[in-house]
Amino acid sequence: MAFFHRRPDWHLPESSATPESVYMNRRSILRAMGLGGLALSGGILLQGCSQPTDSNSNNEPGTNTSDGGSQTDAGTTTTPEGSSVTPPSDPLTNYDKDAPGLDLYPSKRNTNYKVPERDLTPEKPAQTYNNFYEFSTSKEGVWPETGAYDTTPWTLEVTGLVDNPIKIDLDKLMRQMSLEERVYRFRCVEAWAMTVPWTGFPLAQLLKLASPQSKAKYIRLHSTSRPAQMPGIERASWYPWPYQEGLRLDEAMNELAMVVTGVFGKPLTKQMGAPVRVILPWKYGYKGPKAVEKIEVIGEQPKTFWNTAVPDEYGFYSNVNPDKPHPRWSQAEERLLPDGTKTKTLLYNGYADQVGSLYTGDEY
Repeated sequence: MAFFHRRPDWHLPESSATPESVYMNRRSILRAMGLGGLALSGGILLQGCSQPTDSNSNNEPGTNTSDGGSQTDAGTTTTPEGSSVTPPSDPLTNYDKDAPGLDLYPSKRNTNYKVPERDLTPEKPAQTYNNFYEFSTSKEGVWPETGAYDTTPWTLEVTGLVDNPIKIDLDKLMRQMSLEERVYRFRCVEAWAMTVPWTGFPLAQLLKLASPQSKAKYIRLHSTSRPAQMPGIERASWYPWPYQEGLRLDEAMNELAMVVTGVFGKPLTKQMGAPVRVILPWKYGYKGPKAVEKIEVIGEQPKTFWNTAVPDEYGFYSNVNPDKPHPRWSQAEERLLPDGTKTKTLLYNGYADQVGSLYTGDEY
């Protein structure tokens, strides 16, 4: 049966206005990012993760988008720089033909990690509704913008306060690790959620190979920044690129923290963070960076992308907590893809038994 995508009533409209609180605070936001009055005079406004609202006008993939790209009659995407790129033909197989570890999929599922109260989210809506601002601020507009993005070869580096620094080809690393599939809940800060089968290996295994030193307390995760291949970077140049995230070392060593290289039994697609991302299922989704190229082991709490951009809305920890509302919406409920079924948000996204001992409950 063909799949017909009906927008749920909580779809984020591309034309939604910037909230007044963010607009009024734009000077301090831009000043913190080093942009000053020039950005203000150009009318630039920050739009972080916004609450899903009703939309009948949200841009479909391949239509004109408000972030600067357009679709030509021939089916190619025209970037703000004027170059033309043919969009991928199928979002479900949108990975390079020589993707790292291609022959390792599907991997065996570890049944210790499951979500018994939910079905898996259907693959197509999960693969075509993505936050990946390096390409587009339109969720459904991400995958068509990835045509120029090249993920092969890919090197992953672990550096900093370690006794055994690592710089290794991702394909080689994957063959050293034992890949497995885990089914996790995924919760966006915007209050939409899905249930996903990820393939990868524990982040702790990689960090142990690097052997963190005793003074190591945190890790900083660096995403790649390729403006020529990722058109959203120049379109949204006011953001503090490249994307960076941070974790306490004990969080990173938790059994749930996962280096992800695949999804739905195949290599990770470009719109979902190919070729490698990090998943932390007890935290809001933006805490798990995509297209990771370096992990830096450090001694002090690092700055992070969203906390730098909008510090009043996004904290360092960003644990899923129904009792801590976002400044602009409640987090008590979430809406499941693809139809927006409402369900109660679980503390730590349902993983309190595994991670609750890491926190006092006051972290934000």
